[in-house]
Amino acid sequence: MSVCAIDTAAPAILDGMAEDLRVNGWLVIPASELRERFSRSSGPGGQSVNTTDSRVELSFDVERSPSLPEAARERALERLGGRLTDGVLTIASSVERSQLMNRVAARARLTALLRDAVAPPQRPRVATKPSRGARERRLEAKRQRAQTKRNRRYEGGE
Repeated sequence: MSVCAIDTAAPAILDGMAEDLRVNGWLVIPASELRERFSRSSGPGGQSVNTTDSRVELSFDVERSPSLPEAARERALERLGGRLTDGVLTIASSVERSQLMNRVAARARLTALLRDAVAPPQRPRVATKPSRGARERRLEAKRQRAQTKRNRRYEGGE
C-alpha cells in the first residue's frame, strides 16, 4: 500500500486550516466564524470520483461577524451585496481533485474577496487643467499632422 505525498503533508496543512484567516494587516477572521461544507464534485476524478466529497463550500457571515469593525462591515455589505445570501458570503471550490487542495483554494479566494471588500475607498480624482505648454504641444502636433495630410493630396492638374 502506497501513501501519496499529499497525505503525508495533510496533517500539517490541516492544522493551518483550523487557524484563523488573516485577511490583511488589521483583520483576522477567527476559525470559529468560518463554516465548511463538503459535497461530491463534478468533473474528472478517476475511480474515486463517486466516493469522495472533494467539493468545498466555505461560508462567512459578514453581517453578524463580531470580528469585523462596523466601517469595514458596511463597506463589505455594500461591495459584496450581489454575492451575499442573508448576509452570508459563500465560496465554492471544486477545481482540484483533492478536498484538501479545494479547502486551500476556497480560503485563498475568500481572503482575496474580503481584502478587496473592506479596503478603504480610493481618493477621488482631482480635475486639473492642461498646462500651457501641453496645450501648445497638442496644437503644434495637430498642425504637423494637417500639413502631412495636405502634402499627400493629389492635385488633379495636367
